[in-house]
Amino acid sequence: MQSGNIFRHRLTLFLTLVVSISPTIQQELAAGDLNALHQITYTLTDVKTGGFFSTWNFTSPENPCYSFAGVTCDVVNNQLRVVSLYLGTGLSDSPGLAGTISATGIYDLTELTQLILYPGIVTGFIPSLIGHRLKNLRVISLTNNRLTGTIPASISELQNLHTLDLSHNELTGVIPPMLPSALPELRVLVLAYNNIAGEIPEFSDESHLIHLDLRNNKLSGTLPVTIPAMLRYLSLSSNGLWGPVNYVPSSYLVYLDLSMNKFSGPLPNSLFRSSLSSMYLQRNNFSGEVQPPPPSSFPEPYGPGSTVDLSHNFMSGEIPSFLNSVETLFLNNNHFSGKVPESYVTNVFAGATKTLYLQHNYLTSFPMENNGETVLPEGVALCLSYNCMVPPAVGLRACPASAGGPVSRPFRQCSVFNSGNSLG
Repeated sequence: MQSGNIFRHRLTLFLTLVVSISPTIQQELAAGDLNALHQITYTLTDVKTGGFFSTWNFTSPENPCYSFAGVTCDVVNNQLRVVSLYLGTGLSDSPGLAGTISATGIYDLTELTQLILYPGIVTGFIPSLIGHRLKNLRVISLTNNRLTGTIPASISELQNLHTLDLSHNELTGVIPPMLPSALPELRVLVLAYNNIAGEIPEFSDESHLIHLDLRNNKLSGTLPVTIPAMLRYLSLSSNGLWGPVNYVPSSYLVYLDLSMNKFSGPLPNSLFRSSLSSMYLQRNNFSGEVQPPPPSSFPEPYGPGSTVDLSHNFMSGEIPSFLNSVETLFLNNNHFSGKVPESYVTNVFAGATKTLYLQHNYLTSFPMENNGETVLPEGVALCLSYNCMVPPAVGLRACPASAGGPVSRPFRQCSVFNSGNSLG
Protein backbone atom coordinates (compact mmCIF):
# COMPACT_ATOMS: atom_id res chain seq x y z
CA MET A 1 0.00 0.00 0.00
CA GLN A 2 2.81 2.35 0.90
CA SER A 3 4.69 1.54 -2.32
CA GLY A 4 1.57 2.40 -4.32
CA ASN A 5 1.36 5.84 -2.70
CA ILE A 6 5.03 6.43 -3.49
CA PHE A 7 4.42 5.44 -7.11
CA ARG A 8 1.40 7.78 -7.44
CA HIS A 9 3.42 10.60 -5.83
CA ARG A 10 6.29 10.12 -8.30
CA LEU A 11 3.85 9.93 -11.23
CA THR A 12 2.18 13.15 -10.13
CA LEU A 13 5.58 14.82 -9.80
CA PHE A 14 6.63 13.58 -13.24
CA LEU A 15 3.44 14.86 -14.87
CA THR A 16 3.87 18.19 -13.13
CA LEU A 17 7.40 18.49 -14.51
CA VAL A 18 6.23 17.54 -18.01
CA VAL A 19 3.47 20.14 -17.91
CA SER A 20 5.87 22.79 -16.63
CA ILE A 21 8.62 22.19 -19.19
CA SER A 22 6.60 21.18 -22.24
CA PRO A 23 5.68 24.74 -23.27
CA THR A 24 9.39 25.65 -23.26
CA ILE A 25 10.32 22.65 -25.39
CA GLN A 26 7.49 23.29 -27.84
CA GLN A 27 7.98 27.04 -28.11
CA GLU A 28 9.70 28.42 -31.16
CA LEU A 29 12.59 30.82 -30.90
CA ALA A 30 11.50 34.44 -31.23
CA ALA A 31 11.61 35.49 -34.88
CA GLY A 32 13.87 38.46 -34.18
CA ASP A 33 16.44 36.25 -32.46
CA LEU A 34 16.34 33.69 -35.27
CA ASN A 35 16.95 36.46 -37.81
CA ALA A 36 19.82 37.78 -35.67
CA LEU A 37 21.52 34.38 -35.77
CA HIS A 38 21.15 34.44 -39.57
CA GLN A 39 22.83 37.86 -39.67
CA ILE A 40 25.77 36.60 -37.60
CA THR A 41 26.52 33.86 -40.16
CA TYR A 42 26.69 36.48 -42.92
CA THR A 43 29.79 38.11 -41.40
CA LEU A 44 31.43 35.27 -39.43
CA THR A 45 32.67 32.01 -40.86
CA ASP A 46 34.70 28.97 -39.82
CA VAL A 47 38.38 29.11 -40.71
CA LYS A 48 38.22 25.33 -41.11
CA THR A 49 35.37 23.67 -43.03
CA GLY A 50 33.04 21.65 -40.86
CA GLY A 51 33.78 23.64 -37.73
CA PHE A 52 31.60 25.55 -35.33
CA PHE A 53 28.84 26.66 -37.72
CA SER A 54 28.26 23.17 -39.12
CA THR A 55 25.41 22.72 -36.59
CA TRP A 56 23.69 25.97 -37.51
CA ASN A 57 21.22 24.47 -39.97
CA PHE A 58 18.41 26.98 -40.55
CA THR A 59 16.46 24.53 -42.74
CA SER A 60 16.25 21.90 -40.01
CA PRO A 61 12.93 21.53 -38.14
CA GLU A 62 14.86 21.28 -34.88
CA ASN A 63 14.74 24.20 -32.47
CA PRO A 64 17.99 26.24 -32.73
CA CYS A 65 18.01 26.50 -28.93
CA TYR A 66 18.75 22.78 -28.75
CA SER A 67 20.59 22.10 -32.02
CA PHE A 68 22.83 25.16 -32.64
CA ALA A 69 26.26 24.94 -31.01
CA GLY A 70 26.97 27.82 -28.62
CA VAL A 71 23.35 28.98 -28.34
CA THR A 72 21.50 28.90 -25.02
CA CYS A 73 17.91 30.08 -24.64
CA ASP A 74 15.41 30.83 -21.91
CA VAL A 75 11.78 31.96 -21.68
CA VAL A 76 11.59 35.72 -21.17
CA ASN A 77 8.17 37.40 -21.08
CA ASN A 78 6.59 34.24 -22.51
CA GLN A 79 9.00 34.21 -25.45
CA LEU A 80 11.92 31.88 -26.11
CA ARG A 81 14.98 34.12 -26.37
CA VAL A 82 18.73 33.68 -26.83
CA VAL A 83 20.45 34.48 -23.53
CA SER A 84 23.98 33.14 -24.10
CA LEU A 85 26.06 33.10 -27.28
CA TYR A 86 29.40 31.28 -27.45
CA LEU A 87 30.99 31.83 -30.87
CA GLY A 88 33.62 29.20 -31.68
CA THR A 89 34.54 25.88 -30.12
CA GLY A 90 37.19 27.08 -27.69
CA LEU A 91 39.21 23.91 -28.38
CA SER A 92 42.98 24.30 -28.40
CA ASP A 93 43.32 22.68 -31.83
CA SER A 94 40.59 24.81 -33.42
CA PRO A 95 41.63 27.73 -35.67
CA GLY A 96 38.45 29.54 -34.63
CA LEU A 97 36.37 31.95 -36.65
CA ALA A 98 37.15 34.62 -39.23
CA GLY A 99 35.25 37.67 -40.44
CA THR A 100 33.68 40.45 -38.38
CA ILE A 101 31.11 40.77 -35.60
CA SER A 102 27.73 41.69 -37.11
CA ALA A 103 26.31 44.69 -35.27
CA THR A 104 22.94 44.07 -36.93
CA GLY A 105 22.79 40.53 -35.63
CA ILE A 106 24.14 41.17 -32.15
CA TYR A 107 21.93 44.22 -31.49
CA ASP A 108 18.73 42.21 -31.98
CA LEU A 109 19.62 39.72 -29.24
CA THR A 110 18.32 42.07 -26.59
CA GLU A 111 18.06 39.43 -23.85
CA LEU A 112 21.67 38.35 -24.21
CA THR A 113 23.53 37.99 -20.90
CA GLN A 114 26.75 36.35 -22.16
CA LEU A 115 28.68 37.10 -25.35
CA ILE A 116 31.79 34.93 -25.79
CA LEU A 117 34.06 34.95 -28.84
CA TYR A 118 36.72 32.24 -28.69
CA PRO A 119 40.23 32.68 -30.16
CA GLY A 120 40.37 33.08 -33.93
CA ILE A 121 41.18 35.71 -36.56
CA VAL A 122 38.07 37.90 -36.31
CA THR A 123 38.80 41.49 -37.34
CA GLY A 124 36.94 44.81 -37.34
CA PHE A 125 35.42 46.91 -34.56
CA ILE A 126 33.47 45.97 -31.45
CA PRO A 127 29.90 47.16 -32.17
CA SER A 128 29.80 50.71 -30.81
CA LEU A 129 26.28 50.58 -29.33
CA ILE A 130 26.73 47.22 -27.63
CA GLY A 131 26.18 48.72 -24.17
CA HIS A 132 23.20 50.78 -25.28
CA ARG A 133 21.35 47.95 -27.02
CA LEU A 134 22.21 44.91 -24.87
CA LYS A 135 21.40 46.11 -21.37
CA ASN A 136 21.36 42.63 -19.81
CA LEU A 137 24.94 41.66 -20.64
CA ARG A 138 26.85 40.23 -17.67
CA VAL A 139 29.82 38.72 -19.51
CA ILE A 140 31.67 40.05 -22.57
CA SER A 141 34.71 38.01 -23.60
CA LEU A 142 36.19 38.72 -27.04
CA THR A 143 39.75 37.48 -26.58
CA ASN A 144 42.64 36.38 -28.80
CA ASN A 145 41.43 37.75 -32.11
CA ARG A 146 42.38 40.75 -34.26
CA LEU A 147 39.80 43.29 -33.23
CA THR A 148 40.75 46.91 -33.88
CA GLY A 149 39.38 50.35 -33.02
CA THR A 150 38.52 51.66 -29.60
CA ILE A 151 36.67 50.26 -26.60
CA PRO A 152 33.05 51.42 -27.01
CA ALA A 153 32.12 54.03 -24.40
CA SER A 154 28.62 52.52 -24.34
CA ILE A 155 29.97 49.57 -22.33
CA SER A 156 29.86 51.95 -19.35
CA GLU A 157 26.06 51.68 -19.53
CA LEU A 158 26.01 47.97 -18.67
CA GLN A 159 24.93 48.10 -15.06
CA ASN A 160 24.87 44.28 -14.75
CA LEU A 161 28.28 43.65 -16.29
CA HIS A 162 30.41 41.25 -14.22
CA THR A 163 33.27 40.36 -16.61
CA LEU A 164 34.85 42.31 -19.47
CA ASP A 165 37.75 40.57 -21.25
CA LEU A 166 39.02 42.13 -24.47
CA SER A 167 42.61 40.89 -24.16
CA HIS A 168 44.96 39.82 -26.95
CA ASN A 169 43.57 42.00 -29.72
CA GLU A 170 44.75 45.16 -31.50
CA LEU A 171 42.57 47.73 -29.76
CA THR A 172 43.72 51.34 -29.61
CA GLY A 173 42.54 54.59 -28.02
CA VAL A 174 42.08 55.00 -24.28
CA ILE A 175 40.16 53.25 -21.53
CA PRO A 176 36.75 55.01 -21.46
CA PRO A 177 36.95 57.37 -18.45
CA MET A 178 33.66 56.16 -16.96
CA LEU A 179 34.35 52.44 -17.45
CA PRO A 180 36.02 51.67 -14.08
CA SER A 181 33.65 53.80 -12.00
CA ALA A 182 30.24 53.40 -13.62
CA LEU A 183 29.83 49.63 -13.38
CA PRO A 184 28.78 48.59 -9.87
CA GLU A 185 28.76 44.84 -10.61
CA LEU A 186 32.09 44.66 -12.46
CA ARG A 187 34.45 42.10 -10.90
CA VAL A 188 36.86 41.19 -13.71
CA LEU A 189 38.44 43.67 -16.16
CA VAL A 190 41.06 42.31 -18.59
CA LEU A 191 42.38 44.53 -21.38
CA ALA A 192 45.88 43.03 -21.60
CA TYR A 193 47.90 42.74 -24.81
CA ASN A 194 46.44 45.56 -26.85
CA ASN A 195 47.68 49.00 -27.93
CA ILE A 196 45.64 51.03 -25.43
CA ALA A 197 47.25 54.34 -24.44
CA GLY A 198 46.54 57.21 -22.04
CA GLU A 199 46.22 57.10 -18.27
CA ILE A 200 44.42 54.58 -16.08
CA PRO A 201 41.09 56.17 -15.05
CA GLU A 202 40.19 56.59 -11.41
CA PHE A 203 38.07 53.92 -9.76
CA SER A 204 35.01 54.53 -7.64
CA ASP A 205 35.33 54.09 -3.88
CA GLU A 206 32.45 51.62 -4.22
CA SER A 207 34.10 49.48 -6.90
CA HIS A 208 34.01 45.73 -6.19
CA LEU A 209 36.62 44.82 -8.81
CA ILE A 210 38.75 41.83 -7.78
CA HIS A 211 40.78 41.18 -10.96
CA LEU A 212 42.44 43.93 -13.05
CA ASP A 213 44.83 43.06 -15.89
CA LEU A 214 46.11 45.90 -18.11
CA ARG A 215 49.56 44.53 -18.94
CA ASN A 216 51.29 44.91 -22.30
CA ASN A 217 49.68 48.10 -23.48
CA LYS A 218 50.93 51.68 -23.95
CA LEU A 219 49.54 53.18 -20.78
CA SER A 220 51.31 56.14 -19.17
CA GLY A 221 50.99 58.31 -16.09
CA THR A 222 51.01 57.35 -12.43
CA LEU A 223 49.00 54.87 -10.39
CA PRO A 224 45.40 55.95 -9.84
CA VAL A 225 44.74 57.61 -6.50
CA THR A 226 41.86 55.24 -5.87
CA ILE A 227 42.34 51.50 -6.40
CA PRO A 228 39.46 49.05 -5.68
CA ALA A 229 39.70 48.00 -2.05
CA MET A 230 38.72 44.38 -2.80
CA LEU A 231 41.32 43.84 -5.55
CA ARG A 232 43.10 40.47 -5.38
CA TYR A 233 44.93 40.45 -8.74
CA LEU A 234 46.63 43.49 -10.29
CA SER A 235 48.89 43.39 -13.36
CA LEU A 236 50.14 46.59 -15.01
CA SER A 237 53.32 45.08 -16.45
CA SER A 238 54.98 46.32 -19.65
CA ASN A 239 53.53 49.79 -19.93
CA GLY A 240 55.02 53.29 -19.56
CA LEU A 241 53.80 54.00 -16.04
CA TRP A 242 55.99 56.12 -13.79
CA GLY A 243 56.21 57.81 -10.41
CA PRO A 244 56.41 56.43 -6.88
CA VAL A 245 54.45 53.55 -5.39
CA ASN A 246 53.55 55.12 -2.06
CA TYR A 247 50.83 52.78 -0.95
CA VAL A 248 49.58 49.22 -1.17
CA PRO A 249 46.70 49.19 -3.65
CA SER A 250 44.63 46.66 -1.69
CA SER A 251 45.01 44.72 1.53
CA TYR A 252 43.46 41.69 -0.25
CA LEU A 253 46.10 41.48 -2.99
CA VAL A 254 47.67 38.09 -3.56
CA TYR A 255 49.20 38.90 -6.98
CA LEU A 256 50.91 42.17 -7.95
CA ASP A 257 52.84 42.78 -11.17
CA LEU A 258 54.24 46.27 -11.81
CA SER A 259 57.26 45.03 -13.74
CA MET A 260 58.80 46.66 -16.81
CA ASN A 261 57.58 50.19 -16.22
CA LYS A 262 59.30 53.36 -15.02
CA PHE A 263 58.27 53.39 -11.38
CA SER A 264 60.82 54.93 -9.05
CA GLY A 265 61.58 55.82 -5.44
CA PRO A 266 61.62 53.59 -2.36
CA LEU A 267 59.25 50.70 -1.82
CA PRO A 268 56.68 51.02 0.97
CA ASN A 269 57.36 48.37 3.60
CA SER A 270 53.66 47.49 3.69
CA LEU A 271 54.13 45.80 0.27
CA PHE A 272 56.01 43.01 1.96
CA ARG A 273 53.53 40.64 3.52
CA SER A 274 53.18 36.91 3.16
CA SER A 275 49.58 37.16 1.94
CA LEU A 276 50.91 38.99 -1.15
CA SER A 277 52.59 35.81 -2.27
CA SER A 278 53.37 36.78 -5.89
CA MET A 279 55.04 40.16 -6.39
CA TYR A 280 56.85 41.23 -9.56
CA LEU A 281 58.56 44.65 -9.44
CA GLN A 282 61.51 43.96 -11.74
CA ARG A 283 62.93 46.30 -14.38
CA ASN A 284 61.85 49.60 -12.90
CA ASN A 285 63.82 52.38 -11.21
CA PHE A 286 63.08 51.56 -7.58
CA SER A 287 65.80 52.57 -5.14
CA GLY A 288 66.63 52.70 -1.43
CA GLU A 289 66.73 49.96 1.18
CA VAL A 290 64.12 47.27 1.63
CA GLN A 291 62.57 48.07 4.98
CA PRO A 292 61.03 45.30 7.10
CA PRO A 293 57.23 45.33 7.32
CA PRO A 294 55.43 46.17 10.54
CA PRO A 295 55.11 43.00 12.67
CA SER A 296 51.34 43.36 12.65
CA SER A 297 51.22 43.02 8.84
CA PHE A 298 53.60 40.07 8.68
CA PRO A 299 52.12 37.43 10.98
CA GLU A 300 53.56 34.49 9.01
CA PRO A 301 56.65 34.01 6.83
CA TYR A 302 56.43 33.47 3.10
CA GLY A 303 55.88 29.86 2.14
CA PRO A 304 55.70 27.36 -0.72
CA GLY A 305 54.71 28.89 -4.04
CA SER A 306 55.75 32.42 -3.08
CA THR A 307 57.66 34.61 -5.55
CA VAL A 308 59.27 38.03 -5.09
CA ASP A 309 61.14 39.65 -7.97
CA LEU A 310 62.99 42.93 -7.30
CA SER A 311 65.65 42.39 -9.95
CA HIS A 312 67.01 45.06 -12.30
CA ASN A 313 66.37 48.05 -10.04
CA PHE A 314 68.60 50.24 -7.86
CA MET A 315 67.86 48.75 -4.46
CA SER A 316 70.65 49.15 -1.92
CA GLY A 317 71.63 48.26 1.63
CA GLU A 318 71.89 44.75 3.02
CA ILE A 319 69.84 41.77 1.90
CA PRO A 320 66.65 41.88 4.03
CA SER A 321 66.46 38.86 6.30
CA PHE A 322 62.65 38.65 6.28
CA LEU A 323 62.64 37.49 2.63
CA ASN A 324 64.60 34.33 3.50
CA SER A 325 61.49 32.10 3.31
CA VAL A 326 60.43 33.16 -0.21
CA GLU A 327 60.49 30.10 -2.45
CA THR A 328 61.53 31.97 -5.63
CA LEU A 329 63.51 35.14 -4.98
CA PHE A 330 65.17 37.41 -7.53
CA LEU A 331 67.33 40.20 -6.05
CA ASN A 332 69.90 40.26 -8.85
CA ASN A 333 71.09 43.36 -10.72
CA ASN A 334 70.76 45.81 -7.85
CA HIS A 335 73.14 47.56 -5.44
CA PHE A 336 72.78 45.24 -2.44
CA SER A 337 75.92 45.02 -0.32
CA GLY A 338 77.30 43.25 2.76
CA LYS A 339 76.91 39.62 3.79
CA VAL A 340 74.08 37.34 2.77
CA PRO A 341 72.18 36.36 5.94
CA GLU A 342 72.93 32.80 7.07
CA SER A 343 69.22 31.99 7.04
CA TYR A 344 69.29 32.25 3.24
CA VAL A 345 72.08 29.71 3.04
CA THR A 346 70.21 27.36 5.35
CA ASN A 347 66.98 27.55 3.33
CA VAL A 348 68.77 27.07 0.01
CA PHE A 349 70.52 23.88 1.11
CA ALA A 350 67.37 22.65 2.83
CA GLY A 351 65.48 23.03 -0.45
CA ALA A 352 62.93 25.45 1.02
CA THR A 353 64.22 28.18 -1.31
CA LYS A 354 64.07 26.83 -4.86
CA THR A 355 65.55 29.84 -6.69
CA LEU A 356 67.87 32.48 -5.27
CA TYR A 357 69.42 34.92 -7.74
CA LEU A 358 71.85 37.40 -6.17
CA GLN A 359 74.20 38.06 -9.09
CA HIS A 360 75.28 41.54 -10.14
CA ASN A 361 75.26 43.13 -6.71
CA TYR A 362 78.01 44.18 -4.27
CA LEU A 363 77.73 41.32 -1.77
CA THR A 364 80.84 40.34 0.19
CA SER A 365 80.05 36.93 1.64
CA PHE A 366 77.85 33.87 1.26
CA PRO A 367 78.55 32.15 4.61
CA MET A 368 78.64 28.44 3.83
CA GLU A 369 79.60 26.32 6.80
CA ASN A 370 82.70 24.77 5.21
CA ASN A 371 83.26 27.50 2.63
CA GLY A 372 83.66 24.79 0.04
CA GLU A 373 81.79 22.93 -2.63
CA THR A 374 78.42 21.61 -1.57
CA VAL A 375 75.83 19.87 -3.68
CA LEU A 376 72.59 21.77 -4.04
CA PRO A 377 69.33 19.86 -3.63
CA GLU A 378 67.74 18.77 -6.88
CA GLY A 379 65.68 21.54 -8.48
CA VAL A 380 67.40 24.37 -6.57
CA ALA A 381 68.99 27.26 -8.52
CA LEU A 382 71.56 29.58 -6.91
CA CYS A 383 73.55 32.34 -8.62
CA LEU A 384 76.16 34.54 -6.89
CA SER A 385 78.34 35.71 -9.78
CA TYR A 386 79.64 39.26 -10.24
CA ASN A 387 79.65 40.32 -6.59
CA CYS A 388 82.44 41.58 -4.33
CA MET A 389 83.62 38.10 -3.38
CA VAL A 390 84.91 34.93 -4.90
CA PRO A 391 81.68 32.91 -4.92
CA PRO A 392 81.70 29.22 -4.05
CA ALA A 393 81.43 26.96 -7.07
CA VAL A 394 77.97 25.93 -6.00
CA GLY A 395 76.85 29.52 -6.54
CA LEU A 396 77.73 29.57 -10.21
CA ARG A 397 76.46 26.37 -11.79
CA ALA A 398 72.81 27.45 -11.90
CA CYS A 399 73.43 30.98 -13.20
CA PRO A 400 71.40 31.97 -16.26
CA ALA A 401 73.20 32.80 -19.49
CA SER A 402 72.33 36.47 -18.94
CA ALA A 403 74.51 36.55 -15.79
CA GLY A 404 77.58 36.76 -18.05
CA GLY A 405 80.79 38.56 -17.16
CA PRO A 406 83.61 37.54 -14.82
CA VAL A 407 83.04 35.62 -11.60
CA SER A 408 83.76 38.66 -9.36
CA ARG A 409 83.47 42.41 -9.67
CA PRO A 410 86.60 44.52 -10.13
CA PHE A 411 87.90 45.79 -6.79
CA ARG A 412 87.56 49.42 -7.84
CA GLN A 413 83.78 48.97 -8.16
CA CYS A 414 83.47 47.22 -4.82
CA SER A 415 85.38 49.86 -2.87
CA VAL A 416 82.61 52.36 -3.54
CA PHE A 417 79.98 50.21 -1.83
CA ASN A 418 82.03 48.19 0.63
CA SER A 419 84.76 50.38 2.04
CA GLY A 420 87.57 48.33 3.51
CA ASN A 421 86.37 44.97 2.15
CA SER A 422 88.45 42.86 -0.19
CA LEU A 423 87.60 40.05 -2.48
CA GLY A 424 87.50 36.57 -1.06
